[in-house]
Amino acid sequence: MFVKSLPKYNMPDENGYFGQFGGAYVGEDFRPILTRLDEEFEKAINDENFIKELYDLLVDYSGRPTPLYLAKRLTEHYGKGKIYLKREDLNHTGAHKINNVLGQALLAKRMGAKRVIAETGAGQHGVATATVAALLGLECEIFMGEIDINRQHLNVERMKLLGAKIHSVDTGSKTLADACEAASNYWERHRDVFYILGSAVGPHPYPKMVRFFQSIIGSEIKEQILKKENRLPNYVLACIGGGSNAIGTFYAFLDDEDVNLIGLEAAGEGVDSKKTAASLNTGKIKLFNGFKQYVLVDENDNVKESYSISAGLDYPGCGPEHCYLFETGRVKYEPITDDEAVQAFARLSKYEGIIPAIESAHAVAYLEKLMPTTSKEDLVVVNISGRGDKDTERLLQLLV
Repeated sequence: MFVKSLPKYNMPDENGYFGQFGGAYVGEDFRPILTRLDEEFEKAINDENFIKELYDLLVDYSGRPTPLYLAKRLTEHYGKGKIYLKREDLNHTGAHKINNVLGQALLAKRMGAKRVIAETGAGQHGVATATVAALLGLECEIFMGEIDINRQHLNVERMKLLGAKIHSVDTGSKTLADACEAASNYWERHRDVFYILGSAVGPHPYPKMVRFFQSIIGSEIKEQILKKENRLPNYVLACIGGGSNAIGTFYAFLDDEDVNLIGLEAAGEGVDSKKTAASLNTGKIKLFNGFKQYVLVDENDNVKESYSISAGLDYPGCGPEHCYLFETGRVKYEPITDDEAVQAFARLSKYEGIIPAIESAHAVAYLEKLMPTTSKEDLVVVNISGRGDKDTERLLQLLV
């Protein structure tokens, strides 16, 4: 069901560090709130009633388990191996985000919260939060960058329909990082609310919490591939911005050293350009958004604006566990440009009748580089983290 511990990679430590990454760099007066959150989270995930309520909703409300689908035509296109797609796009609300939101929202109710807030980039986390808030009778407010509001208009309207209040963030780059900052600042001023953080980022205990709730993805993949093929995959691919779908996909396989884990970063116009979001490949270790991580910096060593065609991957840093896995070499992180992702978006639509989110298309794009190196026996799993309804109108203009 959920992965609770792994012998080698059972981190973070008690202070929230994955190696040198992570921690909780917040004001002293705010630490008790995070400490209580950590304590209540640990109690909840060891409470059979909490886990049953969560799992029942994941099954009956969200539609889990999501299928592991053999993409025959895409496999034939490359002429070797077998390509499986983990269909997180088939979750209720259209992405993996609801796995984490259901968990955190139930925790919020358990802790007595009446109101939840969240940040969002592509809007999928915002939609999932608004959806679950409606389900559980919670008030909901969403922080979203002004630029992302414009490029993800459909999701904004969905959130409003679900009863959420939208805060447009017009500071900084007006994208995901600024939405995170605005939501965090609001939380510090309104401590009666529960902050449902959408990615595996932020101060401890959020990266650990998000990993737990998303680990159901990798657990299902492992069970499904063993049933279908009687062995583990050779490669598992997932896109990565902050890193929630990727850590959820990878976590169950971290001790399986023969499984190659590959995270695909948004390179934007290229890692050597000024317009990129590939923080692991081009960043520097710094404190940002309350924890230590790899962050994009400018010539003056200041955090610089990230760029990606994908609002969900447009973040200048990365979750601390991914930073650790990058440093140790357990996971390989590769850059994918806008152009490569757009072509993959069209390719998957054409060959399989599956229109992926532009975020997920970054993972699909890596098949162009990976498949020529594989053997006929290799098994490749790609996590399709979300569906592409929100991106179709904009990307069709680029594919003309």
